[in-house]
Amino acid sequence: MDPALLRERELFKKRALTTPTVEKKKREPEKEPIRDEPPKKKSKPLSSSAAPKLDMVNYKTMSGSSQYRFGVLAKIVKHMKSRHQEGDDHPLTLDEILDETNQLDVGSKVKQWLLTESLINNPKIEVSPDGRFSFKAMYKIKDKKSLLRLLKQQDLKGLGGILLEDIQESLPHCDKALKSLQNEILFITRPLDKKKIVFYNDKTAQFIVDDEFQKLWRAVAVDAMDDQKIDEYLEKQGIRSMQDHGPKKPAPIKRKKPNARKKQFKKPRDNEHLADVLETYDDNK
Repeated sequence: MDPALLRERELFKKRALTTPTVEKKKREPEKEPIRDEPPKKKSKPLSSSAAPKLDMVNYKTMSGSSQYRFGVLAKIVKHMKSRHQEGDDHPLTLDEILDETNQLDVGSKVKQWLLTESLINNPKIEVSPDGRFSFKAMYKIKDKKSLLRLLKQQDLKGLGGILLEDIQESLPHCDKALKSLQNEILFITRPLDKKKIVFYNDKTAQFIVDDEFQKLWRAVAVDAMDDQKIDEYLEKQGIRSMQDHGPKKPAPIKRKKPNARKKQFKKPRDNEHLADVLETYDDNK
């Protein structure tokens, strides 16, 4: 053989002997313990079809479902309000209300709760002496005449207007009545919450204001001033502000406090004015 190849072969053996090697031991398979009993079969999960179904009638009649109770109550109040706005004012029994609202499947516990607690204490439900229920509106008005009378009373007493939503809740066929009274009422939108307020249109208070006075009035900025600052400014200018606006409150009645001192007993006086006329009679004379 070629001596060069033999030399390389010897060098390769030396390098192989000096290089450390790690042998991987094969793991022995774990032996299973011997069991006398046969292995149990794993139970399969029940399918959705085999699971017990929830009875909706029993769910509704559960005593703990407070959300369902208040849902029934809200539906009743909404129905009573809508029938009042349509002109149906005659009171109904609880069974009649449940029949009209399609809630005849409520349980006995919910009925008892409606009769003894929720409907009696609800501010929007009125109970008659015979145990019937009707809607309790904000104002007792039935037609446009009663509405106009109410707005006049509000204006005369200085109470201002009435919210449009309260009139819509109280007056049956409200839109028709407001349309016929459009020349006798005013609508003002409140800037805070954009709600409309209805006022009585008092035509006797209408007068023509000069354009120059209107320009001067609108030129004065009073947005950042309260009533007290405006009063102080008017007093400095020699103008007395109006203080007696709005309804007057009756003055409280002052009661006299009982005197702590006891009344002194007055002794009877002698007849001093008859001192010259009186005579004394002695027994010695």
